[in-house]
Amino acid sequence: MSLRQFEYALAVAEEGTVTAAAERLRVAQPSVSQQIRGLERELGVELFARTPTGLVATAVGRAFLREAEVAVSAARKARATARAGADELVGELVVAAQMGFGTRQLPDALGALRRRFPRLEVTVFEEPSSAELERLCRRGVLDLALMAACERSPADAHHLGDEEFVVVLGPGHAQLAADRVDLRDLHEEAWVRFDRDSALDGVLLSVLRDNGLTPATTARVSQTATAVRWAAHGLGATLVPASAVPQGHEHLVRPVSPPVSHPVIAVLRQGAGPGERALLDLLHRETWTDSAASFSPLS
Repeated sequence: MSLRQFEYALAVAEEGTVTAAAERLRVAQPSVSQQIRGLERELGVELFARTPTGLVATAVGRAFLREAEVAVSAARKARATARAGADELVGELVVAAQMGFGTRQLPDALGALRRRFPRLEVTVFEEPSSAELERLCRRGVLDLALMAACERSPADAHHLGDEEFVVVLGPGHAQLAADRVDLRDLHEEAWVRFDRDSALDGVLLSVLRDNGLTPATTARVSQTATAVRWAAHGLGATLVPASAVPQGHEHLVRPVSPPVSHPVIAVLRQGAGPGERALLDLLHRETWTDSAASFSPLS
């Protein structure tokens, strides 16, 4: 088996046809077909089922492709590390953040990284589920992840700071007159919540229960910005990390009492290269604490 075969198989799985995969890889179609057939013969299994609409990975194929993805990603990182110099870094980084975490800090750090290494490609996505984020870390798919907690060793996990959570209220809400909102004063409030399996909804539910509240749910959303905007339209209160509040909504936001905060942990892949470490250094330079103070009426 070769790395090229892995790349061809992944391209076929993503594109659904040999023709589309060949176009993407910029190689002749027969070459892709030959490599896939050779890979299947060597493995002694069928990786793809041939259907009228294209190729679909079999159950065995999906398991193989998961490992092939890890191998190809590792090879790309190895090439990037080998080619890294004092003034140039090329390759690809895959970064994931627990939804709502680092919303302000991560773009600043990535912008600085891009200016420093313009040829370094970075893919970033938000993951609502902390369990899924942990699983992706264990598989080695991610180069760097931001999350509230992890089971990795101290050598891989770095505490950047803490995200304080704030409440977002509708215009004219009586509690906006307070410097901090006592959560128990929101006992009659309806809430804009998040998807049931998301870490943010777990935080909201835990905080409310700790303060003797049973939330009435008016809506469930998938993004922090959507939750803030819906709360700003009077659909209900919501609870989000302070850095996740979109610009223009600061006047509707207050810190809560008792304070709610979660640590922000940066987890590097094992054997992290210079790109990951440069990004980690930039993240350490960002401000991660006291962000909720700016939402006080007296600020």
